[in-house]
Amino acid sequence: MQDLATITEQAAARRAECGRLRAIIVDRLALPIDPDWITDDQPLFGRGLELDSVDALELMVGIEDEFGAAITDDETDVFGSVNALLDRIHQEIDA
Repeated sequence: MQDLATITEQAAARRAECGRLRAIIVDRLALPIDPDWITDDQPLFGRGLELDSVDALELMVGIEDEFGAAITDDETDVFGSVNALLDRIHQEIDA
């Protein structure tokens, strides 16, 4: 079982990665909002940030540049939220 310090460190690392990903979303898409306005479970498409397919393509390029993780056109469901996207990035990196 992990000790509390390890769990706390992992949680802090996850929050930092989510913040980095939110900043990438705002910067790459030139959104007129503060990255902290985006919550980690907020939908990125539809009623969330209202992103579209062109935004998804731009994010795919940005994620590959920043994280080295390739997301394909078939995987648009990973853009459900910042958390879902980060889970997919980790899946690619850890593989």
